[in-house]
Parts: sequence; structure tokens; C-alpha cells
Amino acid sequence: MRRSVSKVLPQLLRSNAAASSPAIQQIGFKLHLVRAFADDANLKRTALYDFHVAHGGKMVPFAGWSMPIQYKDSIMDSTKWCREHASLFDVAHMCGLSLTGKDAVQFLEGLVTGDIAGLADGTGSLSVFTNERGGIIDDTVITKVSANDIYLVVNAGCREKDLEHIGKHLDAAKAKGMDVTMTIHDDRGLLALQGPSAMPVLQKMTQFDLSKFYFGMFAKFDIKGVPCWVTRTGYTGEDGFELSIPNSGMNTIAEALVADSEVRLAGLGPRDSLRLEAGLCLYGNDLEQHITPIEAGLAWTVGKRRREKFDFLGGERIKQQLADGVPIRRVGFISAGAPARQHSDITTPDGTVIGEVTSGAFSPCLKKNIAMGYINKPHDKAGTEVKLVVRGKANDAVVTKMPFVKTTYYKG
Repeated sequence: MRRSVSKVLPQLLRSNAAASSPAIQQIGFKLHLVRAFADDANLKRTALYDFHVAHGGKMVPFAGWSMPIQYKDSIMDSTKWCREHASLFDVAHMCGLSLTGKDAVQFLEGLVTGDIAGLADGTGSLSVFTNERGGIIDDTVITKVSANDIYLVVNAGCREKDLEHIGKHLDAAKAKGMDVTMTIHDDRGLLALQGPSAMPVLQKMTQFDLSKFYFGMFAKFDIKGVPCWVTRTGYTGEDGFELSIPNSGMNTIAEALVADSEVRLAGLGPRDSLRLEAGLCLYGNDLEQHITPIEAGLAWTVGKRRREKFDFLGGERIKQQLADGVPIRRVGFISAGAPARQHSDITTPDGTVIGEVTSGAFSPCLKKNIAMGYINKPHDKAGTEVKLVVRGKANDAVVTKMPFVKTTYYKG
């Protein structure tokens, strides 16, 4: 799943002694660093800002927020810890919102590709907002709490764009007499507990039976006495939970979770390497407004029922692409040499440019360079040998199926 546009500013990272470790340089984590460190006072802060500082978080600007890039351990070690134990991420910079009313589902289905009406109450799925050309405005996890209550989480870097887009169509819907209201949950924070130890750790803190709570499910229950909205989902490829918590209870739950020896705090650095290993898209890198879900390998987000009418923004173009195919496709790569970065050219062995890398890094778990990007057909087949151009040098690479690391979502 999911997140903001990211660009790296190496000189800014080097100015932060803690962020200039070889692990960061090796992984090549990219941040959307929107302000210099001197402007930190102007950045927004989550309810856990002081908690992060107290626990040794190295704070950097990200999508207008001051967020931890890492803690005391390296990004390499933090990535592997999440795969083997459990990691806690503060993701409260993301925007949670609800659409309520008897026409909420009908309204939302005009803007996204998913079959929201077909979801069982208390379940959710990844979907995408599309524009009139079928391009992706943002990716989002949508949960159908009930027929009249839809909960969404959208990306921090897309917040203003998304809210403006939804708001414009909401005004038009209300003018037609539709019953739908939008509520933005700025009074709540969001934590992600991810990894194989996530369930046993969280189970100690609630009476809710997590063994019957599967991937994609949503429920409301208390954790350490704090009323939470819990979704079994995440952005790492591991089993885990996203916890929507009243801001007043964020510190209580965060402190309780990190007190468990199985849990370590993790920042934006390992979050990026984990999602890339899992083959998950980052908005602004792998998804953009000129890319359709079909080109992005997300055709599955277009629900079967939605393919009867294609009655959402850009539906006609997506219908045509499903019928005729597309000339480019998002694929994975494993490469030699230096890790490829966003905008690196993809070429044939004889040097013909056939695509572009959108995300790339050294995988802490595989000990290999991995990347994803868009490539012209018919070069998209797994096993095809290509070159990834890094700083003028063409390195050997091979098209690879994703995810790079096997996902372990809990499905019972």
C-alpha cells in the first residue's frame, strides 16, 4: 500500500549525523523533504512527537510533518527486526476520514474503482481514486464499517489534493439531494504494529479475540482501556494492525507496546525498504495521475461488479485498456552493481531505452538490489534480461515477479 511523494536530499541527510549512517546510504531511502531542518518549527507534529524524541528518534521533514527516519538501530537492522519480530510505526501523518449517510457508498463508488457495496460490513480493501482520464489520484484503504459508514485512510502527501477532490464532488452530490457527509479525523492518531509477533503482543492488551480477526477486517475495541478502531492491514507485507486511536490515548498505547521486548520502534527508513521488498507502491514514485491502475498492475482493484458499468471517473478509458491491453506495465527487477534509483533508465542489452525505474534500493533481507518500474511490452516478462542505468553505468538486471519477499498476511 501506500504513501507520499519522495525525493532525496543527500546534503540534508548528511547534515544530520544520525541519518548519515552507511545503512541509510546503502538502502538509498528517499524522503519527501519539504523543508530544511531550520524550519522544523513550521512542521506539523503528531501526538507522539515528544515520545519519538525521548526514544531517540532522528526527526526529519516529511510531507510537511516532522517524522522519525530511524531510531538507535540501523535501517538495515530495523527492517530485518520487523520481518522476524514486530515493529511499531507512527503513521499519524496520514489522513483518516469517514463518509457517512445512506448515500455514502453510492457517492464513493463514483470516485473509486472498488466494489464498496460488495464489501461485508467490517471489511476493507485497497482501492484507488481516479481522474477523468483513468489516472490514479491516490491509493487508499477503504473500510465498510456499515452500509452508512465508510472509513478511509489517504496519503499524507496527497491530503490536500484528495480532500479538495472529494469535497468538490461532495458539494455536487449534496446539491442533487444525496445524503452523505465527510468527517476528517484530525482528533485521532494512527499507529501500525507490523511483524510476526504483532498478534501475540497486541493480544495481551485486549480482550478481543484476534485469532478470528483476519486480514482486511475492521473492528472497534479497547486496547489498554483506550477505545480504538483496528484494521488488520499494513504496508510491510507482514501480518499486522493499523490502530486509529484518540490523540489523548496515543502515548499510553505506544508506551505499552514498546515495553514488550518483541517490539521496536521503526521510522520512515525501514518503512520504505519493507514496502519495496513487499512490492507495494509508493504514491509519487510508482503511482501518478498519468498512470492508470491497469498499467500499474492494479487491475484487481477494479471490482467485478464495477466492470459491468465502469461508472466511476475515467471508467471508459479503463474499460478500453482492460479490453485492448496496455503498452507498459509495472514490474520488478533484481540488479547487479549500485542500486537503481527513481528515474534510472531501463534499457535492452544493446542500450535501447524501454522504461524507467520508479523505486529502487538494496534489500536488507535479500541482500540484493531490488527495484520496480514501468517497462514497455513485450520486455515485461519475468526472466527478461535488461540493464538499469545508474550514474551513467548500465548494470545487469532481470525482470522479476513481485513481491520480492513473501507476504505473510493473516488469513486464518
